[in-house]
Amino acid sequence: MMATEIPGIYNYGSINIDHVYRVPHLVRPGETLSSTSLHQVLGGKGANQSLALARAGGRVAHWGRLHEGDRWALEPLTRAGVDTADIELIDGASGHALIQVDDDAENAIILYPGANHGFDDGCLEALVGSAVPGSWILLQNECNDAGKMLRLAADNGLSIAFNPAPLSAEIAGLPLDLCQLLFLNRGEAAALVGEEESVDSDTLLEALATRLPNVEIVLTLGGQGACHQHRGERVMLAAHKVEAIDTTAAGDTFIGYFMAARQRGDEVEQALRLATTASALCVQKAGAEPSIPDADAVEKAMTTLPALPAERSTL
Repeated sequence: MMATEIPGIYNYGSINIDHVYRVPHLVRPGETLSSTSLHQVLGGKGANQSLALARAGGRVAHWGRLHEGDRWALEPLTRAGVDTADIELIDGASGHALIQVDDDAENAIILYPGANHGFDDGCLEALVGSAVPGSWILLQNECNDAGKMLRLAADNGLSIAFNPAPLSAEIAGLPLDLCQLLFLNRGEAAALVGEEESVDSDTLLEALATRLPNVEIVLTLGGQGACHQHRGERVMLAAHKVEAIDTTAAGDTFIGYFMAARQRGDEVEQALRLATTASALCVQKAGAEPSIPDADAVEKAMTTLPALPAERSTL
């Protein structure tokens, strides 16, 4: 566990074994396609976000489950500085993903949850009960009982950052107003407020403000940048123009760097700049864990890449 009396970030997150196949195009129905390469690496949105947080200099403890035979996957986490003391090693299968990455850097993923869906009520209560007061709980939607975790965290006075990905039908019914911070991409935001994904970002942000007026929203918009919105105030930051090789883990890298910046007390615009720059570096390398940059690389890129324009506005 993290040092007593020092608040930190606890990530209730998935740990997957990723099998990444490089293909000329994403496989079509009925098609058999040869891949040009295969890599087996640590993955899962939870593990990716913990790695990004730690590499950004943040303090994070990971709550997860993994097959005993896959303990090699813990090494990148511990090497980065993630506290792995509460990762449970089990006999059942680890979560894993089959990932296609094509020549345009697009990906398609088949996900098997495995151990990530094995948390019971007693385990969740024990984990939340052990958290240092004043800490954050970060979670995604790749572990079971996200709703239970939201309620437990709120009842224990912990701040909640939620990335409801992959988005499922159950998310709309969760008590999202318990969150302090909600990370969404365009598709997730549109589904959550009942809009088409093609609508403009202002429409999405206004709908989110109406539904969740007290929740900080971070909306990522791919090549259009990212926006932070809270109580009528918006900060919009453009994206770096880079040549993408693989977009796997780009969103997780953004979230990890943003949360690490928030943990340090950085202003919103600085947090967006760090997160956007880290994501730009991430997409220029293949794979999940190998593509997540460290803080030194991001700081260097902040000085070498063109300065991004920011726009502030009010609702």
